[in-house]
Amino acid sequence: MIYITGDIHGSLEPIYDLVEKYEPQEYDIIVILGDVGVNYTGRLRDKFIKEEMNNIGVTFFCIHGNHENRPQNIASYQEKNWNGGRVLYEEEYPNILFPVDGDIFELEGDKCIVIGGAYSVDKFYRLRNGYNWWPDEQPSLAIKEYVEEKVKNNKIDIVFSHTCPYKYIPTECFLSGIDQSKVDNSTEQWLDTIEEAIEYKAWYLGHWHTDKHIDKMHFLFHSVETL
Repeated sequence: MIYITGDIHGSLEPIYDLVEKYEPQEYDIIVILGDVGVNYTGRLRDKFIKEEMNNIGVTFFCIHGNHENRPQNIASYQEKNWNGGRVLYEEEYPNILFPVDGDIFELEGDKCIVIGGAYSVDKFYRLRNGYNWWPDEQPSLAIKEYVEEKVKNNKIDIVFSHTCPYKYIPTECFLSGIDQSKVDNSTEQWLDTIEEAIEYKAWYLGHWHTDKHIDKMHFLFHSVETL
């Protein structure tokens, strides 16, 4: 079984709730749609969360968000092939996998592409107050070109991303006090072109802290769906 849920931001409560309700088995997969928060501080907090998640025994498939460092930047991560694509993992926590953006994975017979990253509207607040922020939070030009090549040459059934295409932005989720004219929507605008280039069954994303469907877009935060 494959369970899909939204951002947990380093909180174990949503994971405990999911495990208690659904009782996943060791061969099951839990997809977290970004902002997992296990690579945020680089300190003991991260280590504790990883230990707890890894010990649950299921496989965590963690999309890259915008409130966490990319595992590619962390020396303890190494790469392996998994279900048709590449994932990054740490030997100490082998059940926690971060897929490479643009790679396609076969899950339950579906071809699933991963597209992580987004812009942080709290970027300047974090920088002002000494909180972590990473300049490579959004997809780079190289990642975009790689994704474009993949969708051009492959059938895509499912998209797992952190944010949504621009046309689907849920404006009711805008945070008060944020000047939207200064928000960088380039990732969402680019995702518009990806969405228009593929025929897909469903698109799952987090980031917006809401639970709803728009067409084939599944916005997930606290809710859980199965693939």
